[in-house]
Amino acid sequence: MSSTEMKKGLYNIIKGKFLVSDDALKNWRFILFLSILALIMIASSHSADQKVHRIAQLNNNVKELKSEYLDVRKQLMQAKMESRITAAMAKRGLVPSITPPQIIKITNPKK
Repeated sequence: MSSTEMKKGLYNIIKGKFLVSDDALKNWRFILFLSILALIMIASSHSADQKVHRIAQLNNNVKELKSEYLDVRKQLMQAKMESRITAAMAKRGLVPSITPPQIIKITNPKK
């Protein structure tokens, strides 16, 4: 192929003559096929991006919930401390017993 034929072919492509020539139906099918593939690729890319953003959002939610869990657990541990319970009950007028508890045994008399 000479350079003039290559130039002529390039000019025909630029002018779009391949779209209106006798075998244009084959070219249109190929262009339609490529367009559909491009749309599928774009949709797939958007879907993947949305999933990545959703995963990042869920990871942030997990971090927040872990932090809240640790804070509530710390508050619970402090609330369960004997000194805190004793102080709370002292406000209500209850104090710990000085005498230790005694075991009471109940025996049934034989009939």
